[in-house]
Amino acid sequence: MTSRRVLRLDIPVDSDAELAALEGALLAARATERSQARRRGDRLAFGYGSDSARDTMTDEVDRAKLRETMLDRLVTALAAAKPPADRGQPPSRERP
Repeated sequence: MTSRRVLRLDIPVDSDAELAALEGALLAARATERSQARRRGDRLAFGYGSDSARDTMTDEVDRAKLRETMLDRLVTALAAAKPPADRGQPPSRERP
């Protein structure tokens, strides 16, 4: 297992609308991963597919959960990067 690393990203954001779009994109991606993991997990629980297909589904569920976890971290980091007055508040919907 590799040691934990911390990545730093600098993302230019020119407006509150762009910030809202970035946050929305991350939340949508996280929801997609969550639904994929749930769908695959349900198929496993109901016994669909051959043994080989179930092994593949198990791997896919694990990868989807890992991607969801990483997206959670990105959403949390984005929230922490907002100015203190904006934390806990959805970004405004102003047009760029």
